[in-house]
Amino acid sequence: MPDFSLEEKCAGLVAGVDEAGRGPWAGPVISAAVILPRGLPAEIAAAIDDSKKLIPRKRASLYTSLQGCADVGIGGASVSEIESQNILEATLVSMERAIAGLDKAPHKVLIDGNHLPRDLACPGEAVVKGDGISLSIAAASIIAKVMRDKIMSTLAMRYPVYGWEKNAGYGTKQHQRGLSIHGISPHHRRSFAPISKIISPLVDASQI
Repeated sequence: MPDFSLEEKCAGLVAGVDEAGRGPWAGPVISAAVILPRGLPAEIAAAIDDSKKLIPRKRASLYTSLQGCADVGIGGASVSEIESQNILEATLVSMERAIAGLDKAPHKVLIDGNHLPRDLACPGEAVVKGDGISLSIAAASIIAKVMRDKIMSTLAMRYPVYGWEKNAGYGTKQHQRGLSIHGISPHHRRSFAPISKIISPLVDASQI
């Protein structure tokens, strides 16, 4: 389980940063930055984990709790930015925006993965598999995941054929079936190999 070990080695305010949505075929990439209070309630601290290990109901509950007790910043990068920059660069931009969205400027950021944004205003540390190590990064993974799922569920109301409310834009059988019948939408990442391979024989679904 993640804990405060990394945070305790740092002086001042420490923000954990993580993203959601690098792998899906559609939708934006969303990042979150979270500064947890050192007096975080024990029951919340004990429940925080890598978002992928939590059931949706638990993630939603922690999302609400964290919004109420932590400093949270959220940033995103659009499909057009993903297409023009590539997914890694767009993800790093979304992380910069999340950090900028915090109420207080952190003295250090702990970022999940092995890359750091170029324009950090404070020292940063890349932590591979950080959402299973750092409590702050794990909290950020929860915020980012829940926020992105909300966005994809909203998009699904306009484009119901792809099942985004269930698959969050990943390439499930339902998503593939929607593509084979209706073609692509404006929210699909055309540069992603699974989409680029099927664009030519499909009718654009931007008007559905």
